[in-house]
Amino acid sequence: MIQLHERTYTCPVDVTLGLVGGKWKILILSHLHQFHRKGFSEIRNNLPGVSEKMLMQQLKELQRDNLIDKEVLSQKPYRVEYFLTDQGKTLSPMFDFMSTWGIDYLKKNNIDYLKDQSLYK
Repeated sequence: MIQLHERTYTCPVDVTLGLVGGKWKILILSHLHQFHRKGFSEIRNNLPGVSEKMLMQQLKELQRDNLIDKEVLSQKPYRVEYFLTDQGKTLSPMFDFMSTWGIDYLKKNNIDYLKDQSLYK
């Protein structure tokens, strides 16, 4: 068994899923991989259905795990930008693979991904 951040994992795959798994974390990381730096509201607007509380929790956990960091741009109004850390950037091959796989799957199911590009901000 593997102990990390007061959690027990069964294997390295379990560790990876623990760090990036769930509906929102992988999307947050992928979004930051694609766009490099984004503010809280920009991330929220690109994740329909996420509550502010859930997004804040996920961002804090990703920071705790050293996959993202934030830069405070101003105190009043409070404005920050989130970005991938060097450790977070090492996940890039996974995002590229998942995106390519998803596009191929959509094509095989006769869905034109490029037609809906306006959905990605």
